[in-house]
Amino acid sequence: MSESSVLLDVQHLKTYFPIKGGVVRKTVGYVHAVEDVSFQIHEQETFGLVGESGCGKSTTGRSILRLIEPTGGAITFDGVDLHNLDKESLRQKRRDMQLVFQDPYSSLNPRMTVRRLLEEPLRTHFSLSQEELDEQVLWISGAVGLAPEQLERYPHQFSGGQRQRISIARALITKPRFVVADEPVSALDVSIQAQILNLLMELQQELKLSYLFISHDLNVVRHISNRVGIMYLGRMVEQGETEEVYRNPTHPYTQALLSAIPKRDPSEDKVRIHLDGDVPNPADPPKGCPFHDRCPKCMEVCKSELPVTREISPGHFVSCHLLDK
Repeated sequence: MSESSVLLDVQHLKTYFPIKGGVVRKTVGYVHAVEDVSFQIHEQETFGLVGESGCGKSTTGRSILRLIEPTGGAITFDGVDLHNLDKESLRQKRRDMQLVFQDPYSSLNPRMTVRRLLEEPLRTHFSLSQEELDEQVLWISGAVGLAPEQLERYPHQFSGGQRQRISIARALITKPRFVVADEPVSALDVSIQAQILNLLMELQQELKLSYLFISHDLNVVRHISNRVGIMYLGRMVEQGETEEVYRNPTHPYTQALLSAIPKRDPSEDKVRIHLDGDVPNPADPPKGCPFHDRCPKCMEVCKSELPVTREISPGHFVSCHLLDK
């Protein structure tokens, strides 16, 4: 893809959360939720973000949208530096950047009908007549597979899959260019997951969308993503074209994650890599490589020096001291 097609450019993103202690609630430390993360998303591309729970995936997505204020770094969307936008400019820009939450039930107001839920973002961002509102609501509800008579119902009257369709419709009704999909299918049955994934891919083609797709499900990410990034303890340890990373995982953490994918064929020769220990505390990250105390290939240099990110093949980046050899 050409440089001109870059829609989102994230450089050295950092997001820390203060830890308060003592009687006066003084800041005594910080949780390093996101630490020096960089990646790009091109127009009409899906970038998958993968990692264990607590690795900073969701915080990365929300920091990009400035739902959480980042501590440092640069976020450029369509040539505009989001970090420098004032409140009103950011509100206007948000019509182009939307979020689909993991839990559709908690993200939908139970006191509002589907029609009102879908009208709300249009009323926030545009000045439309009731006729125009009705037209847009009917269009997006049809696009996600909701019948017109369902628009007068409330969220509790729908199944989990239907509620996620409502959430997707609400995110897309402003016709954004970029959507953060934060674990959008993890709370759904497997059969419903496939329906929602296919819906997201169809809408991407129809509306020319770009996705940041956050998930811990490696098979789901492989199915939907053009490129993938692997996060560990707030850092990006490997990223590249999805098939390239899955065929040629280079970082030991990526290798361990992919080894956990169930075999498609019982006769397949596959060795599971077991990781010892627990993920370190992000409030007190280890020196050197953040993965060194769990890495089966750890060397002395890993314990003291942070590895440099290297491009091992076109578009395939890895942060590991094993590449120094």
